[in-house]
This record gives sequence, structure tokens and C-alpha cells, in this order.
Amino acid sequence: MLVAACVVSMLASAQIFQVTSVQELKGASYQDARVAGISPNGDYVLMTNGSNQGLKRYDIATGKMSLITDAEGAGFNVQVSRDGNDIVYRERFTGENKLRYNNIMSANFSTNKKEMVAKKQTNNEKMVIPGSNIVLHNTECMMYIEKNGKRIKVAPQGNEVNYIWASLSPDKTKILYYVSEMGCYVCNIDGTNSQFIGWDCRAPQWYNNKIIISMNDQDDGHFTTKSAILAYTLDGKVQVLTSPDMVAMYPFAAEGKVVFSTLQGKTYLLNVK
Repeated sequence: MLVAACVVSMLASAQIFQVTSVQELKGASYQDARVAGISPNGDYVLMTNGSNQGLKRYDIATGKMSLITDAEGAGFNVQVSRDGNDIVYRERFTGENKLRYNNIMSANFSTNKKEMVAKKQTNNEKMVIPGSNIVLHNTECMMYIEKNGKRIKVAPQGNEVNYIWASLSPDKTKILYYVSEMGCYVCNIDGTNSQFIGWDCRAPQWYNNKIIISMNDQDDGHFTTKSAILAYTLDGKVQVLTSPDMVAMYPFAAEGKVVFSTLQGKTYLLNVK
């Protein structure tokens, strides 16, 4: 009944998408489950937990779940190649000096091989898919673009704010980002033409070059009490994609698909067009 009601609600309010079906991914639904990514063609979902512990691959067609790593921090900001065959992720650990470090790892799904990209890093700047000609670094709450060997700081709202959840558009011409206490924005990769998207457009992800998927989580000061998945367009349209009785969080998107997990650890796939 919940799924049916969800479909009716979303179709009735459709502005950006038509939601054709809602499917619980039962093999990817478990206590504290959280989506960490999706392949570009939408054939698999990456899963972690609420504290980014471990990383798993869930194949949507077969329902098979396979472990990539159980390392701490592996589910944070995973990078996926355009063909979906490679991912880059981190494995956090505490050194002898009690400081925290990251080993940057890569995994290839065609060969089932894992390799260490960089050892004992203090940040995530080596978490880059090989061959990327334009790279966005979102480190220490600032943004940097690296292009053709040159690195520039991008700070459209100034240097005194925190920039988080930053990502490049699929065509690599724009940056999507969230400024703490200010909201979500999009700008050109050189920082010009900053455009406000929405205050409640949190944990934003690109769906394509013109549409953004996000959540609008709310809390009581201690716990998350409400959260919906939203779609935004760069020309100002907004659509709620989930029903009010779902606490839906941390969405990821591929063409025709939006995936997210609920506060209860259930993972859902929205098929959209």
C-alpha cells in the first residue's frame, strides 16, 4: 500500500519527472543501510552504512550483493568511472601517532582486482578516476579546480564559509555545491555566475546537466524527523519525489533512475522519465 500511495502522490505532482514505478531493493535493505553511489547506466548501486563503514556493490538485475571492503570511511565520496567498471574509494585508519589517515584504493569490476592508489594520505585529493582532465577537489570545506596541471581556488560566496557536497556536472562545465547556513548553488567551473538553487537542497547530486536531485532533511536538534527526495531544475522548477510517510535520504541518480535509503534502512529505486 505504501508503494502504491507513493506512486499516486508523485504522479499527481509531476513537474519535472514522471515516476513510472517505485521498487524496494530488498537485498540492499538492512539496518543502517545507506546508498553511497550508483553506476552511470544504473545497473548497480554502491551501499555503505550511516557512518560510511564498508562498501558493497548491489546488482539491481540479479539482486546479488558483493563486498568490496569493510574498511572505515569507505562509503564517503566514492568516485565511479564513466563506464562503471572502476571505482576509487578510501580506507581510513589510525596511525601510530594517533592521527587519522586514508589509504586511497581502486577497484575494477571487470578484473575483480583492487589496487592502492596512494598510501597514508591526510586528505582525499587522490580520490580521482585516472584520466580525468578536469578534477574538482572539495577539501577542508573549500573547492579547487584542477585543469591541465593548474589548480585554482573556487569560492563564489567568499573564503569565510564552508563549501560541502561539491560535484562537477556531467559535462564538466558547472559545479554543484552547498554552503553551510546559506543553501545550494551552481556556478561555472571558474566560480562565475553563481546561481542559488534552494535552501533545503541538501546532499545534492546531478541527475543530468540541467536537473539536480537532493534531500530536504529536518531534525529536532537531536534526530532526523522528516526528509524527502526532491528534484530541482536550473530554471527554478521543484518536484517532491517521495511521500510524506517516508524519511528518504541521500539520493543518487543515473539516467532514468533515482536511488535512496530511508532512515529505517530500506533502499528504494524510483524509475523516472
